[in-house]
Amino acid sequence: MSQRWKHLAIHEANGVSWVTINRADDRNSLDSETIGELQNHLEATERADARAIVYRGAGATHFIGGADGVEMCEFGSSEARSFSRRIQELFLRMESSPLFLIAAIRGLCFGGGLEFALACDLRLAAEDARLGLPEVRLGVIPGGGGTQRLPRIVGFGHAAGMILGGRLIAADEALRIGLVSAVVPVTDLEKCAAEWASRALGIPSHAFAAAKQAVYGSRDLPLAEGLAAEADLFAGCFKEPYFADRVREQLAEGRLTTTRPHAGERKGHDHANA
Repeated sequence: MSQRWKHLAIHEANGVSWVTINRADDRNSLDSETIGELQNHLEATERADARAIVYRGAGATHFIGGADGVEMCEFGSSEARSFSRRIQELFLRMESSPLFLIAAIRGLCFGGGLEFALACDLRLAAEDARLGLPEVRLGVIPGGGGTQRLPRIVGFGHAAGMILGGRLIAADEALRIGLVSAVVPVTDLEKCAAEWASRALGIPSHAFAAAKQAVYGSRDLPLAEGLAAEADLFAGCFKEPYFADRVREQLAEGRLTTTRPHAGERKGHDHANA
């Protein structure tokens, strides 16, 4: 991927794109330009060979320290609504991506930074991480989907306490309530992210994309509709030969056995009983 990025540092290795939000002089905050770069990078990566993206923040103190306050302080209501929809669009696009998106969180992760992490498929935290949605303390509310995604991930009670109290929580509490999937020493964060990303490399891309679509779709559909969508996605997997090829390999290697008659034998048996 040859494109140059102003606010992102990109490193591609072994099917994984490592993306560092590189605005350390401003808490790695998300301004409109950075939001655009993140969406452009995501779409470019989907057209390339990578199967996973790991997101990090530059420096040792912040993953992403919210949206850009200097930009937002100039907003009126109309500009604020447009900015909210723009950042929401990025996060919706992340959820719909067939790639495995991982947030490797070190240091402070709050406001738009936590909303960004909530749109990732997996959140890993270093022991020094602190996470939250403190917007109410500044006289606003989360505008990047935090009031919607956080309750879906950690439950209404935990989310209400964090959002209405505007408080940050430590990594161990984030793990306890299910906000992050693992907490590791700072020195092990990159290794842990690489291990999780590598798992996507061994999964057929069509199956991973279908599973992701089914899981995210389940949040918005009644059970009956969700089951129907799952059946459609399950059926779609059989347009690819991967499953049948793997079963035939296991049969040939003796790892699977069957007493099921071949098609010709079954047809003759049916004729005899007719």
